[in-house]
Amino acid sequence: MAQTPSPSLLPQADGRNPATLGFAAALTAFLIWGGLAPVFFKQLGNVGAVEVVAHRVLWTVVLVGLWLVPTRGLSGIVRGVGSWRRLGIFLVTTALIGSNWTIFIWAVNNGHMVQSSLGYYINPIINVLLGIAFLQERLSKRQGIAVLIAAAGVLSLVLSYGEVPWVALSLALSFGVYALVRKKAAIDPLIGLLVETVLLVPPAIAYLLWLNAQGLGSFGAHGLGTDLLIILTGPVTAIPLVLFMVGAARLKLSTIGILQYISPTGQLLLGVAVYGEAFTSSHLVAFGCIWVALALYSADALFTHRAARAEARAEHSRAEQNRAEQARAAACRAD
Repeated sequence: MAQTPSPSLLPQADGRNPATLGFAAALTAFLIWGGLAPVFFKQLGNVGAVEVVAHRVLWTVVLVGLWLVPTRGLSGIVRGVGSWRRLGIFLVTTALIGSNWTIFIWAVNNGHMVQSSLGYYINPIINVLLGIAFLQERLSKRQGIAVLIAAAGVLSLVLSYGEVPWVALSLALSFGVYALVRKKAAIDPLIGLLVETVLLVPPAIAYLLWLNAQGLGSFGAHGLGTDLLIILTGPVTAIPLVLFMVGAARLKLSTIGILQYISPTGQLLLGVAVYGEAFTSSHLVAFGCIWVALALYSADALFTHRAARAEARAEHSRAEQNRAEQARAAACRAD
């Protein structure tokens, strides 16, 4: 998952219960990612995946730029980049998110929505492994068992396919590494999105100009409906991200962790029930392993979170008691 932003960076709740707004915002974001976005991009099936990404880049820059430039100012955006070294980090995250977008859109429009959903189910497990490898994080026994169960599920699918499910693994790895790099670099989510899409603007424009020179460009060639859908790729990209950040700033991490499974579940249901993709016994075994692993991992994370909160409350109570005893002792000495 993306790094939780500081609440000061986000629109503040006017209501009395920020968690209610946070839950509604996060739920809407995951419903868009799991339901609306796949259906939306499916409607652009007559447009190549790379061309869709190129337009997605341009219209996202327009939308996010119109929001950030007045609110943060150009100087604030430049400070968000920080240095040439940090710009190099942005180049890495740009390549990762561009690859992820392209693979996802290609998968949706080429009958691989089920495998796409598998990728996003696997993603939390990939995040765990990357945390162990690069952030010195440690797993509990139950978490380790969960990772092994998930790995067994993926391996069973590989053996049944006779080939690696590259769509699922590419989506999981590209987004997992993207989140890791962003976390280590402490990149502001919105400024990061703007900078990444701005860096993609030159190749996007070059590709679109080349398509038009070849007479292959889609904008203006397939009617007003397609043109409107192409323009809406910007809002479909930016709006759920903003909603997610509003939710992430106001909800417990455990709540966000549970809600994130809405997206791949929506993609799976759409792929099988709406678009008629195959869901075989091999898929059932693999997804079953993933679901069991995620349930075990989430339950352990929730247990750990509650235990930490209980310990923090107990520590606070002990500190308050010590201060009260010290105050009484001081009063006695004064008498």
